[in-house]
Amino acid sequence: MTALPPALPDWPAALDAALLAAGRHPDPFAVLGPHATAGGRWVAAFDPGAGRLWAVTAAAAHALAPVAGAPGVFAGPVGEGPYLIRGEGGGRGWEHEDPYRFGPVIGELDEHLLAEGTHLALWRVLGAHPRRHESVAGTHFAVWAPNARRVSVVGPFNGWDGRRHPMRARGATGVWEIFLPGIGEGVPYKYEIVAADGATLPLKADPAGFGAEHPPATASVIRDLAGYGWKDAGWMAGRAARNAREAPITIYEVHAGSWRRRGGEGNRPLSWREAARELVAYAAGLGFTHLELMPVAEHPFDGSWGYQPVGLYAPSSRFGPPHEFRDLVDAAHAAGLGVILDWVPGHFPADAHGLACFDGSHLYEHADPREGFHPDWNTLIYNLGRREVKNFLLANALYWLEEYHADGLRVDAVASMLYRDYSRPEGEWVPNIHGGRENLEAIAFLREVNRTVYGRCPGVMTIAEESTAFPGVSRPVHAGGLGFGYKWNMGWMNDTLGYIRRDPVHRRHHHHAMTFGTTYAHSENFVLPISHDEVVHGKGSMLAKMPGPPWERFANLRAYYGFMWGHPGKKLLFMGQEFGQPGEWDHTAELDWAAAALPLHGGIARLVGDLNRLYRATPALHARDCEAEGFRWLEANAAELSVYAWLRLGAPGDAPVAVVCNFTPLARDWQVGLPLPGRWREAINTDAEVYGGANRGNRGGVTATPAPHHGQPFSARLTLPPLATLIFVHQPT
Repeated sequence: MTALPPALPDWPAALDAALLAAGRHPDPFAVLGPHATAGGRWVAAFDPGAGRLWAVTAAAAHALAPVAGAPGVFAGPVGEGPYLIRGEGGGRGWEHEDPYRFGPVIGELDEHLLAEGTHLALWRVLGAHPRRHESVAGTHFAVWAPNARRVSVVGPFNGWDGRRHPMRARGATGVWEIFLPGIGEGVPYKYEIVAADGATLPLKADPAGFGAEHPPATASVIRDLAGYGWKDAGWMAGRAARNAREAPITIYEVHAGSWRRRGGEGNRPLSWREAARELVAYAAGLGFTHLELMPVAEHPFDGSWGYQPVGLYAPSSRFGPPHEFRDLVDAAHAAGLGVILDWVPGHFPADAHGLACFDGSHLYEHADPREGFHPDWNTLIYNLGRREVKNFLLANALYWLEEYHADGLRVDAVASMLYRDYSRPEGEWVPNIHGGRENLEAIAFLREVNRTVYGRCPGVMTIAEESTAFPGVSRPVHAGGLGFGYKWNMGWMNDTLGYIRRDPVHRRHHHHAMTFGTTYAHSENFVLPISHDEVVHGKGSMLAKMPGPPWERFANLRAYYGFMWGHPGKKLLFMGQEFGQPGEWDHTAELDWAAAALPLHGGIARLVGDLNRLYRATPALHARDCEAEGFRWLEANAAELSVYAWLRLGAPGDAPVAVVCNFTPLARDWQVGLPLPGRWREAINTDAEVYGGANRGNRGGVTATPAPHHGQPFSARLTLPPLATLIFVHQPT
């Protein structure tokens, strides 16, 4: 070892050294690492656990001297070229690369886009990226915290000590970065932030972190996103046709934590890889075209079901690391299933480790609670008037589509974003610049998301959960709309569920609850949703909503599903309802698979599978879901009978379909008008024995003869079973 170097009284300056030792230096790279001084090339290092430090080059080990008045700060001369820091203290020794000898990673173009708030691949700059930098392996960290006095990376690699690895500020971007050698995949970390007022904040998870610890732990985890071997090139090239307005789209909505659990293993949920085998095979076997996953982004509270995310860039660690989530998507694509992800840009929780007051200021959220606080959910609202926040969220949408090959995003709580007075009494909201209630910044943001997503990710879909009459939700942006591909039809859902849960004797008084939806069915591109929201919080399961004795309840539910699949609009069914789960959904337990094995419940599942397969195979049932020309009433006014009948029509040459529903427990002999003569195959009879019914029907079909009825030139006499839906498909001779 070389002797201690002679003191150099003017470097580092006493104040700089003291600030480093206290973890309060605003520009640590100005002092730490190698620097040209009056005495040649010198190195300053900080290690509060060291008794002695050396800078070790290929030629020699250069002893560094402790700096008086600054415990843990050492400085001394070093030769040219790379060096390592070697330390001794507490009876042990260590050696590592000096993070402060490495130059910046973020380039000028990235800086420009970050400052402008237009970096569409934001996640490739921010977050924690394992990489080689200047020929050394490690991880590059970068985080946006423009109002911070100091930002440090902390973790087990530095004893969670924020003095050890303060980061480099990148000027006008508000971004801080550092490259830490020797750290890689699977290591937990957080950011320690000193606010502008000098207060040290609670440790923060990485807003752009790609992994997280399993809750209730809250640290981010380094995850390497590179190197996954996707096998879905064929799917990606052809998915546009599967997501189009003309396509059959039937969606199975799933909460990953409660679809199925391993009772013998602590009641744990399935991993992503287990779901890739079991969930994918199940949904594909029932004929669904898409899986919709309730939010998969990391969230601290199980009871939020994912709708209060903290780690927007991290698939939840509850089910495995990011590559394993990719396994689920890849397996779904191999089985012919698209994957839609619920996405939550409308609000976020106020957990101390999350985005709230991230750098000591209201960075992501509005400062005024009249704009920045959601009274319904006790959450905070993104400040969409800030370009960097919009960039963070827009890039996040692209991230899930590009990095995880998601086929669509269902945007949660759009109505709460569109209106400033959403769920707020008078005086507790701030009007827009015109004095109105519309949230102009959110409207502009949603349009930008849709315009960008559809432009950069061909073949994807976006779906709005929007419960108001806001115009043009699924109209293109260039035509004045919000630009979504589809919108959930909440009005249809509320009206029809309100009808079907009534005792049949009273239904004639509410007959047009079932017809009203067709008056606006083609004003938007609609998805008909029976979602998780309809089977939780005391609302009961779908089966429990049905009135009457058991046989009527099952028959009602089967008839309702037949009505739904025959109605214009894409379809969505929440897990468990495909077999008529008896109890409402419980996110802490798996579905009632014991009930699913019972004959009547299994019959509902067989019906849903057959409805899906018929819907997919029959253009008249899906090709014009979103066009008025695809629907024609045959009988909309038979209130005393509680009977409905209509036609579904495809393109010229496509076989037309007739749907007839009887929502009373009485069988009927009924005449139905039809547009074409000859055989009409009874493709679905929800009273069929295979579904749990009594096999009353028409022996496989009816024959239409030249007897005008219901405004049609032909008609047929048919048997309408009680509480049943019949679907007939014309068979050309």
